[in-house]
Parts: sequence; C-alpha cells; structure tokens
Amino acid sequence: MRAAIALGLLIGTTATAFAGGGFEIVIPGRIGVPIIINGVDASYAVVEGDWGLGKGGQVQTRVYGGRYIDPVPKVGHYYPSAGLLPAYGRLEIQPPANRPLPQPAESYHQSWSARSPQPAQADVPFYPPPVIVAPEIDVPRRDFRN
Repeated sequence: MRAAIALGLLIGTTATAFAGGGFEIVIPGRIGVPIIINGVDASYAVVEGDWGLGKGGQVQTRVYGGRYIDPVPKVGHYYPSAGLLPAYGRLEIQPPANRPLPQPAESYHQSWSARSPQPAQADVPFYPPPVIVAPEIDVPRRDFRN
C-alpha cells in the first residue's frame, strides 16, 4: 500500500515538473504575418525550450522546421556613374530646352492674425523692490480686560 502511494506521488511530481518544458507548435494569430524567433520563421514549426513569459532561465530555444529569414534582403544596386539605366523604377525623361512652358499660376496670398480682447497689463519689473511695506492704519484698540 505504501509503495503504491509513493509511486503515485513520484509520477505526479515528475509530470508537473515536465509540463512546462516540453515543446510547442507555433500557430500564427494572423495569416501572412510570420513569427520570428532568433532569425528563423517559426510559423507552423515545433519550438523546444523555455521562451515567452514562462522562461525560467537562459535556455536557447530550438526551432525545428522553420525557415531562415535574412535580416537584410539582398536587392540590386544602381550606380549612376556607370551610365546605365536602373533595372527598375521610373524612367526619367529630360524635356527639351525650347519646349512651350505652361501658363504661370495665379497669385495666392493668405494671412492670419490674432489679438487679445483685454487691455494690456503692466509687466512685472525686472528688479522688484526687496521688501514691500504695508501702509499703516490707525485703528483704535479696545481693551477687553474689564
């Protein structure tokens, strides 16, 4: 009886220990948007290792069945000093110098202004006095001792 309980306890603890460290199949949430892990397109591939919010340590993830993505795509280059036309892009045509010019555009001018509806107020002086003295007022004192 004790051996069966110990075996059940051993199986239960090992199953929970390996539950988070298995493998996952990556399915993208949106079609056409790749999921990149360490420079590899992991869409519909198997990923092994700890990653995401459940990452316990620095374990390198392994992607099985993914495609390598080049971070800098290889494109053709155009050097104008070679004297050749580019392979793609718009075709630049230089117009002749004696062509008829279009009519000049009509003049256009627009302006904005703003003003304050209140009168201008006095500015604070650059060097205000160091002490402001309140005026003295003669007020008769009452004697409340009696």
